[in-house]
Amino acid sequence: MYFWPKLFLPGATSIDDIINAYGFKPYFLVKGENLWTIFTAMFIHADFAHILGNMLYLYIFGDNIEAALGKLRYLVFYFLSGIGAVIFHVFSVWVSVDLSPLAAYGSLNNPWLVPAVGASGAISGVLGAYLIMYPAGTVRAVGLWFVVPILFKIPAIAFIGFWFIYQLVLAFFSILGPYVGIAFWAHVGGFITGIALVPILADKNRIKMLKVLASTRRYITLE
Repeated sequence: MYFWPKLFLPGATSIDDIINAYGFKPYFLVKGENLWTIFTAMFIHADFAHILGNMLYLYIFGDNIEAALGKLRYLVFYFLSGIGAVIFHVFSVWVSVDLSPLAAYGSLNNPWLVPAVGASGAISGVLGAYLIMYPAGTVRAVGLWFVVPILFKIPAIAFIGFWFIYQLVLAFFSILGPYVGIAFWAHVGGFITGIALVPILADKNRIKMLKVLASTRRYITLE
């Protein structure tokens, strides 16, 4: 997609053309147009750092949620979390931008027309679900002591809790300040949606069993 954009969109010359065509624009939800971009946007990322960061979080936390829900329920959970993220993002644009969405097509650089892309919202739901399902879990991470790499454990509730508070603070600042181009409220919304979906989709007995069998065999692992 980055190197051969024309394979995904005739006439495209860069990833920006792909993002503009398949990214989700808040105006679409208000008008009920191109709602399919809610899903296509989840598979598009702005650059390699964007996708690698998201895939790292999905790799660390995702398999635990998939094991707890099962493949089909996990797929439903993932997309519903992404939809929840979109709804929060659109609402945040509505609150923070004075311009009515009905006038969006007449304005340049309008947040209503800025395409949002990435799996962050759906993956935020995965983090929210993990916090509820495995509150006593730990994250084994890699750090540096001067130049020496070291392994250490962080309680999942602390790791995810700090991450959520950080996103929430930035989300509020994004409403009060100028538009920053990062959908922090999508992260918050996906996280909350993931938590809300756990009692609906999860099997408590299965979760109890998986807590005993949680993997500890990765370079970055969860227990």
